[in-house]
Amino acid sequence: MKRYLPIALFVFLMGNFAIAQKVVFEEYDLDNGLHVILHQDNGAPVVTTAVMYHVGSKDENPEKTGFAHFFEHLLFEGTKNIKRGEWDQIVSSNGGSGNANTFLDRTYYYETFPSNSLEVGLWLESERLMHPIIGQVGVDTQKEVVQEERRLRVDNSPYGAFFEVLLKNLYTKHPYRWGVIGSLDHLASATLDDFKEFNKTFYVPNNAVLVVAGDFETEKTKKMISDYFGPIPKGAEIQRNEVKEEPITNTIMDTYHDPNIQIPAILLAYRTPGQAERDAYVINMISTYLSDGESSKLYKKLVDEKKIALQIFSVPIDAEDYSSYVVGGLPVGENSIQDIKDEIDAEILKIQTDLISEKDYQKLQNKFENNFVNANSSIAGIANSLAENYMLRDNTNLINTEIDIYRSITREEIREVAKKYLKVNQRVELEYLPEQKDAN
Repeated sequence: MKRYLPIALFVFLMGNFAIAQKVVFEEYDLDNGLHVILHQDNGAPVVTTAVMYHVGSKDENPEKTGFAHFFEHLLFEGTKNIKRGEWDQIVSSNGGSGNANTFLDRTYYYETFPSNSLEVGLWLESERLMHPIIGQVGVDTQKEVVQEERRLRVDNSPYGAFFEVLLKNLYTKHPYRWGVIGSLDHLASATLDDFKEFNKTFYVPNNAVLVVAGDFETEKTKKMISDYFGPIPKGAEIQRNEVKEEPITNTIMDTYHDPNIQIPAILLAYRTPGQAERDAYVINMISTYLSDGESSKLYKKLVDEKKIALQIFSVPIDAEDYSSYVVGGLPVGENSIQDIKDEIDAEILKIQTDLISEKDYQKLQNKFENNFVNANSSIAGIANSLAENYMLRDNTNLINTEIDIYRSITREEIREVAKKYLKVNQRVELEYLPEQKDAN
């Protein structure tokens, strides 16, 4: 049964909630280089322990791709003190939940527990870092898991391959050019020593940030962190190659035939600045304005009004070195992907030529204010924001100030950034088509 708050009470609670968005945190380094961020919030008896490692698919050998994502799975296999299959049991038996994810630049592990199980979370993550078992049984098991994941999410999923196809076109030199899941052939041919070397290189305290957020006692927690993580040896300094891409100066055209679809799609992808750059924030506003959700300009025009598109979508890819803005659509009825592309180009031209209206500008600001509040509405969300802002944007306090960047972006700036990056000759055009039937 639905329950409704009286309006006055709702406004009061939301007002207090918005004020509470100031996130107070403390950060420091252990002698082994592990960066620690603590955010104490005793409002509810829950706590999140999270570790982000500065390793993603871009850190892989081009001949051995898929390792970062593979390790996301492998490091749940067990440790010197945790038997195979026990990790999830330990988490659930202590009333917790957890998961992990990998992207282009980082790998993230986290657990949320009742606050009286904080030590369990710290122990688990220290075990993952200090005593992982990189063994043949675990490697063989997880190879099968990753193979099945690729089949499910990419090979047999409608439109599942578009991310990989776009990346290989957007980048010719940079390691963003291959997908996060990598090559199954590379994983199949990798030796146990290859995996051990990857772990030795990247899973070291000086390549990680530990976040503890929620209900805890600060001094007691610092002591536990020192006890569990302090003895872990510092790793060798990681050498990262800075790879610069040449600008795209001529439209890159590609076609992909997907056996899992019946409706074609058009995708337009633009390479944009890394996520810490101011222009990347402006691109996020442009993406939201043009193509994010049913209130966006393109959706309302192409789906609601002209009814030439079944769907309009955007896929902003925020990353450390470069980001991407991807916009696309699926035609409906007798309409074509060319019709969709023409309409998208017309709306992009408008935003490059004219200032968006004051009304639309204020709607944008309101949406980003709401997104900012929602991102920090849970302890787990705060932990993730703290880790990413420190590691990928080099400014942990963006958890409090990032909204000020969006507030400072002007309508004129939106127009100029659209002119700068959203040019036809600076993009990839991917025609994503149903697989052609054999005439015979």
